[in-house]
Amino acid sequence: MAEPRTTEPVGQVDDATALSPEQLGFMCGIEVHQQLATGKLHSRQPGVLYDVTIDTVPSDWKRFERKLRAARGEGGAIDIAARFETRRNRSFVYVQSPNAGLIELDDQPPLGHDRNAIQISLTVSALLEAKPVSLLQTMRKTVVDGSNTGGFQRTSLVATDGVLHTEDGPVGIDVLCLEEDSARKLDTFATENGEQVIYNLDRLGLPLIEIATAPDVLSPEHAQVTSMALGRVLRQTRRVRRGLGSIRQDLNVSLACGDRVEIKGCQDLNWIPRIIRLEMSRQLHFYRLANDLRSSLQLPLLPPDRRSDDATLEATVASAVANHLPLHLVDVSTAFASCESKMVSTGLSSGHTMLSLPLAGLSGKIGSKTLDKEGAQMPRLGRELAGAAKLAGVKGVFHSDELPAYGIEQEHVDLVRHELSLTEDDGFILCLAPRWQAELALESVLQRARMAWHRIRQEVRNVVVKKGAPEDGTTGPMRPLPGGARMYPETDVPPIVIDAELWKATLATLPMSDEERSTRMSDYEVSADQAKQLVARELDDVFVKHAETLPHKGWASVVLENDEADPELCAKVLKVKEQGDITRESMNEIIAAFSEQQPSMEEIAAYGEANGYKPADAGDLASTIQSIVQERADFVKERGMGAMGPLMGVVMQTVGAADGKVVSALLRQAIQTMME
Repeated sequence: MAEPRTTEPVGQVDDATALSPEQLGFMCGIEVHQQLATGKLHSRQPGVLYDVTIDTVPSDWKRFERKLRAARGEGGAIDIAARFETRRNRSFVYVQSPNAGLIELDDQPPLGHDRNAIQISLTVSALLEAKPVSLLQTMRKTVVDGSNTGGFQRTSLVATDGVLHTEDGPVGIDVLCLEEDSARKLDTFATENGEQVIYNLDRLGLPLIEIATAPDVLSPEHAQVTSMALGRVLRQTRRVRRGLGSIRQDLNVSLACGDRVEIKGCQDLNWIPRIIRLEMSRQLHFYRLANDLRSSLQLPLLPPDRRSDDATLEATVASAVANHLPLHLVDVSTAFASCESKMVSTGLSSGHTMLSLPLAGLSGKIGSKTLDKEGAQMPRLGRELAGAAKLAGVKGVFHSDELPAYGIEQEHVDLVRHELSLTEDDGFILCLAPRWQAELALESVLQRARMAWHRIRQEVRNVVVKKGAPEDGTTGPMRPLPGGARMYPETDVPPIVIDAELWKATLATLPMSDEERSTRMSDYEVSADQAKQLVARELDDVFVKHAETLPHKGWASVVLENDEADPELCAKVLKVKEQGDITRESMNEIIAAFSEQQPSMEEIAAYGEANGYKPADAGDLASTIQSIVQERADFVKERGMGAMGPLMGVVMQTVGAADGKVVSALLRQAIQTMME
C-alpha cells in the first residue's frame, strides 16, 4: 500500500474538469444493478411494469398503509442508516398492482429463488471470470426507507473475485449478487405527523444482478468506459431487461483528502465523468473549509490524507466543536409577525413555528449560490445544511449568508440576531415547519454543521435531477453510508448448492459475444447497417431462426420494423407476401391487425384480399403503367429518368394495392423504352 500523502491537494474548486485524479489520490469503484428479464425472484409473479403515475393509478388497485422500524442486524446492532431513517417518522402507502400478491405485501413467506435468475447470474459470473460461491445463502439487508414492505431487501452472494477487461485496463470484480428490486416511488407529501410516501409494488421483487467492482477505476472517464463495458457483458446474456431504469449505476468516489461517498442515480452514462469530477471538487472544497474552520478555533489541521487521521485527536476536535456549536433552538416566530413574505405568513398562520439555530463563527462560511466555470453549482456549506434539513421532511431552511431574501427583510434579520445575541462573525439557520419537524430538521443541520470541522463523512448521495435529467451533475445527501450491521440471514429461503456440475454446465453454454454475432451475420445477404442494427437491438437470433426459408434483406427489414411483434407471425406474413398474395406496403399493417392472434397463411391472404391489399395482376399493372407514361410523354421526354418520382406516385394512386418494387421496375422499363 502506498504511503499517505503529505502535500496539500492542488486544484481549483471552480474548475472541476482540470482536477488531476492522480495528484488528488482519486479512488473509484462502480456498482451496477441490472434487472433480469424473468418473473419475480421470490414470488413467481410476472415481471410486468405498469406505466402509471400517482394521478393515473386505477381506482380498483388496493392500498395498504404501513410504518416500519429498524431491526437489529446479526451482530445485535442497529445499522446507522436504519437509525437515521427511523428518526424521520415517515409512513408508507403501498399500491397493489396486479402482479403484487401476499409475498410483495410481506403477508406470506417467500418462495425459493427463480431458477432462471440463478442461471443468468451464474452466466454473468462466468463472463466476468468470477468464482462462484459453493452455497447460495440469502441474506436480509435492512432497508427502512419504505421501498421494501418488510423493511429489508433479500440478497444472495453468487460469485467473487472476477475481472472486467476494459480498453484502459482490467478492473477487478469484487462481488456479484442476486437480489430483489425495490418498489417504485409514486409520490411524497407532508402530513401533520410527518411525511407519507406512496409506492407502487409492480417493481418490488424483480430480480437484480448487482455487480461491485474493485476501486480500480483510474479516472472519471474510465468510470464511463467501465460502466459501458459492464453493460455489454450483461446484455451479452440476452436475458436482461432493456430501457430506462432497467440498469442503474452507483459510483463510489473518494479523494485522499476526502472519504468514500456512494453516488446514486447515474442512469445516463454520458454524465458519469461530470458527476464524478463535481464530487472531486466538493471533497476538495470541504477539506479546505474544515482546515479554515480549525484555524479559527486554533485546532490541529486535518492531514492531506485520511490514512493519517488520528482517532483520539479527532475526538478532541469533535468535543471542542460541540462546545462551540451547542444545540440551542430559539422560537423567533414573533420577529416575523410583520413579515410580508407569502411563504412565511402562510406558514405562521397555519400554526407552524419559526425556529432558529445560532452557528457561532460561521458568518460568511455558509456561502451563497455561485457557479463554476461550466455552469454547475459550486459546493457550499449552506447547500449541505439544507440537504440535511430536507431529510427531516422540510422543504428547506433559510441561512444568514443568503438573507435578506425570499421576502425576509433586513429588519427581520436584525431581530433574529438580537434575539440570539449574535456577533458579526456568527451565522444562523431558520426553519419554518411544525415544531417537532423544525426541531428534527435543525438538529440534523447542527450535526452537519459540526461536521464542517472534520473530513467529509461517508454517506450516500443522489444526483440532483430535474425534469428527468441531471440538473448540472451535482449531488445532494440521502443517508449515512450503511455498514455491516444491516445484514442478517434470511431463514425463509433455503440455501442452494452451487456444485461443480452446475458450474461446468454454465461454462459449456456461454452466450455468443457481439463479435461472434457480427461474424455470424456476415453469412447472410443483408446490408451492413441491417446486420449492425439486428445485433445492437438483440434481434439477430430472431432473424437467424427463419432466415433459411425467407429472403434475407426482406426478412431483416420486417424484423427491424416490427421488433415487438411475434416473430412467427412476422415470418408468416412475409411468406404470404412472397407468394404474391399481399403487397409489401401492407405487411406492417397486417402484422398489427393480427397481433393478438395466430392466423394461418390462408387467413392472412384472405384478410389481404378483403382489405384491398392483394397486388394488381402483373399484366394489367404493366398495361396501366404503359398508359400513364404515354399520356405524359412530353413530361417524360423533358425530365428523362427524373420523371420516376412524380410518376411513381401517380401509378400507385391509380393501381391501388401493388408491390412498390414491381411498380418501380415496370415504370423504369417503360420510361427507358420511351427514351430510346
